[in-house]
Amino acid sequence: MKKIILGCLGVALMLSSCVSQKKFADLEAKQKETQDLLNSATVKLNSCLEEKATATSRLQTLEDQNAFLKANNQELINNMGNLTTLTTKGAENLEKSLESLQEKDLTIRKLQDAITRRDSVNLALVQSLKGVLGNLDDEDIEISVEKGVVFVSISDKLLFSSGSYNVTNAAKDVLAKVAQVVNNKPDFEFMVEGHTDDVPYRKGVLLDNWDLSAKRATSIVRILQNDYNVDPKRMTAAGRAEYIPVSASDKSKNRRTRIVVLPKIDQFYSMIEEGMKDPAINN
Repeated sequence: MKKIILGCLGVALMLSSCVSQKKFADLEAKQKETQDLLNSATVKLNSCLEEKATATSRLQTLEDQNAFLKANNQELINNMGNLTTLTTKGAENLEKSLESLQEKDLTIRKLQDAITRRDSVNLALVQSLKGVLGNLDDEDIEISVEKGVVFVSISDKLLFSSGSYNVTNAAKDVLAKVAQVVNNKPDFEFMVEGHTDDVPYRKGVLLDNWDLSAKRATSIVRILQNDYNVDPKRMTAAGRAEYIPVSASDKSKNRRTRIVVLPKIDQFYSMIEEGMKDPAINN
C-alpha cells in the first residue's frame, strides 16, 4: 500500500514540475517582450527630449527677436513723422530736379539741332563745290570739312605766277565757279587766306611773306567782289605767311590760298552762346 501511495506522490510531483516550467517559459517570453517595449520607448523618449531641447532653443531665439522688435517698434513709430516730412521734401526736390533735367535736355537738343543743321548745310555746300570744281586736278584744289568749317584749298601754281600776287586768267575760271556757289549760299561768310612757304621774300614794296600772303588774299577778294559780284560784307582777307604749313618735305604744298567758308558767325555762334547761358545748362 505504501508503495502505491509513494508512486502516486511521485507522479503528482512530476506533473507539478512540468506545469511550473511551462509557466516560467511564458513569463520569460513576456519579460523579453516587455524589455523590448521599454527599449523602444527609451529611444523615443530620448528623441523627444532632443526635439524638445531644439524647440526650446528656437523658442528662446524667437522670444529674443520678439523682444528686439518690440524694443524698436516705438522708435520706428516716433520716427514716422520725421520720415513723412523728409519724404515730402524729397519728393519736392526730385520734382525740381526732373524739371531742371527736362530744361537741360531741351536746351541741349536745341544746340544739337543747330549743329546738325549746320553740318547738313556744310555737306550741301561741299557737294556744290565738288560739283562745279570736280574737273580740276586733285593736287591743285582740295575741299574738306573740319570742325564744322568748309575749307577750299587752291595751290598757288593755279592762282599766281611765282613771286607774284596778280591772279592768272586761268585762275579766274576757278574763282568764277567758287563765286557761283557762295553767291547761292547767302547764309555763309568766308575768309580768303594767303599762305606762303618759309623761303624769305622781298620784292618792291613787299617786305616779307606777310606782305605777299596778304596781297594775294586781297587780290582774290577784289576779283570775287568786282568781277563776280560777291557781297564784300561777307568776305575777309587774311595773310598767314609761312606759319601754318601743311607739309614739312614739300614746300609747294604750303604755297596755297585757302578759302574758309562758315555759317555767319553772328547768327550761329550767338545761338550757341545764348544756349550756354541758359540756367538749365549751368545749374
